[in-house]
Amino acid sequence: MSYSIVGFGKIGQALAKAFARKGIEVSVATTRDPKSFASDAAAIGPTIIPKTLAEAVKADIIFLAVRFESHPNVAKALPTWKGKTIIDVTNAYGVSPEELEELPSSKFVAQAFFGGRLVKGFNHLVAAVLDQDPAVHGGRRVVFLASDDDAAAAEIGALAENLGFAPIKLGGLSEGGLLVQARGNSWGHLIFKDLVKFDG
Repeated sequence: MSYSIVGFGKIGQALAKAFARKGIEVSVATTRDPKSFASDAAAIGPTIIPKTLAEAVKADIIFLAVRFESHPNVAKALPTWKGKTIIDVTNAYGVSPEELEELPSSKFVAQAFFGGRLVKGFNHLVAAVLDQDPAVHGGRRVVFLASDDDAAAAEIGALAENLGFAPIKLGGLSEGGLLVQARGNSWGHLIFKDLVKFDG
């Protein structure tokens, strides 16, 4: 299984640190030349591999950690996303419901990634919190996952566990996805909730 993170701002770098902590290799990409962020990647760890966008989208599982309005540009990198799982880490705060065609933001994003399986996740924490080790006081930091594809949700749940998080599945994009989405001037009820799960 291969992984990549598209977008290497604060959230992308926080995700990269989660992979580095576990020694799991992950490609990182932006629309820029990989040389321009190679030193930032190297500073995180040897398993963080700078690549071009065209190379990064060859991965099986792709974290979409770009600004919401940039997602169509990423989607154009492949004619079809069949066989790929995309984790939508974007937040559509400030984007009107009309612009989203009245859809939940992740359903709108899913339309761009034709053929792919989309899971909404890892987006509800601010970068400074996501950046931290998910092992907290003997528990594990929670990440919420929503998807219309149960197999994809299970796959990303397993990845979240491997990265040290406690995944909680919220159901489909039109139900649970609404709890972790932003649109217009509103945030879903679970956005910014920093929760820790204790396995008792």
